[in-house]
Amino acid sequence: MRTIKQPNDAYVYTLGPSHPPIAKVAPGETVQIETIDAFEGRLRTDDDLYSQKCPGPPRANPQTGPIYIEGAVPGDSLLVSILDIEPAEPFAVTALIPEFGGLTGTTQTATLDAPLPEQTRILPIEEGEIRLSETIRLPLDPFVGTIGTAPDLESISSLVPGYWGGNMDCVETRPNSTLWLPVCNEGALFFVGDAHARQGDGEITGVAAEMSARVTVTFSLLKERRIRWPRIETSDYLMTVGSARPLEDAARIAWKELIGWLVDDHGFDSLEAYHLLGLAGEMRLGNMVDPSYSMVAKIAKRWISANRPTGDP
Repeated sequence: MRTIKQPNDAYVYTLGPSHPPIAKVAPGETVQIETIDAFEGRLRTDDDLYSQKCPGPPRANPQTGPIYIEGAVPGDSLLVSILDIEPAEPFAVTALIPEFGGLTGTTQTATLDAPLPEQTRILPIEEGEIRLSETIRLPLDPFVGTIGTAPDLESISSLVPGYWGGNMDCVETRPNSTLWLPVCNEGALFFVGDAHARQGDGEITGVAAEMSARVTVTFSLLKERRIRWPRIETSDYLMTVGSARPLEDAARIAWKELIGWLVDDHGFDSLEAYHLLGLAGEMRLGNMVDPSYSMVAKIAKRWISANRPTGDP
């Protein structure tokens, strides 16, 4: 299995077609991709503060990529099967950053309140757990916070989620899931970074348990299969991701896309699918702190299989 690294640690901070590919991968190939944490390794002790150690936007949220997928052309869908996410170091890091987070004034939602005290916390990873304190240990539950393809025509900050994927902070992009992404450029131009050891819904503080990681994936293509927004599939669920502000618009996008998936692939008409989601649909909050918010709409596959007539495969 090949390992893909960012040459000379020259990580990129935008997703777009202007970056030269760092590697080419054939459909069906499995590779291990090395990523660095969202702080680019600059916060290594509790005394290392973001405002002192990190340059901040626009040089924030470093990505590995782009990776060129052979045969991918606009109108295809890129399927990324996430096989494993392994911490590259024995710790993760979380922080409180001035004017950033869900419960403090920010540059976009300005208030007269003083910023929260700045903090950094190094979180040891031990025996499959993250140590938040001497009394609180949380299970390791790794996923990738930022993952996507290059959007059409333009380069967009890696802090922003959208139809191309990006900084969705969706805990469902974990091992044993397959992420569908739209192909907008020749080669798809795949980026990944911002791995998390775990995260609560919404990434409410603005920061998860950030870690450097080794991400093992297999790429495949669905030819001439255009999708508008990211999709996620597991053995038990179909999921769609919407990103927007306000938050309810992100939810509407995700629900509408999930209805479309049920209609296109699973034999539903749109109103039947609407009723099903109204009664059995689930929703998770990806992030509520980034330039656009992300919501994940879900439906359990057991309700989809119940829709198939007897004798259907």
